[in-house]
Amino acid sequence: MTKGINRCLLLLTAAVFMSSCGRNVVFTDSSVMPGRTWKLENTPAFSIMVQDTLNSNNINFIIRTGSSYPFRNLYLFVTTASPEGKSITDTLNYDLADEKGNWYGKGFGDIHELQLPYKSNVFFPVSGTYQITVQHGMRFADLRGVYDFGLRVEKTLK
Repeated sequence: MTKGINRCLLLLTAAVFMSSCGRNVVFTDSSVMPGRTWKLENTPAFSIMVQDTLNSNNINFIIRTGSSYPFRNLYLFVTTASPEGKSITDTLNYDLADEKGNWYGKGFGDIHELQLPYKSNVFFPVSGTYQITVQHGMRFADLRGVYDFGLRVEKTLK
């Protein structure tokens, strides 16, 4: 049974990455949560090499959860550091399901994938490596039912 679920996860992950191979994708990566649990000390970090300072971008998070995720929402602390060393931290709250427990996004079996908009029409002011780190801000240290958490940066279509 576990092999079947692992194969399903592998195929779903491959499909996500294959669909992300567009010309407008600047960056995409994800962090797998060991044991399908996002521990408080597990802080996904994404390093984005930026060369284009002229075009705007949309930045989105992608989360995949299972039905064992016990909440309808997710709080995040997101820290963005520029190549110059300046940083800013945002506190965000996302709804993952409605009041009746119906998950947003798309699903396959037990897996629910949801794209969470972070910033739209962002211009990176200088070229270099931007660092984005994400820590969950829920009241429980261990969030069971989180398979992985990712980041996707795309050029804004004109």
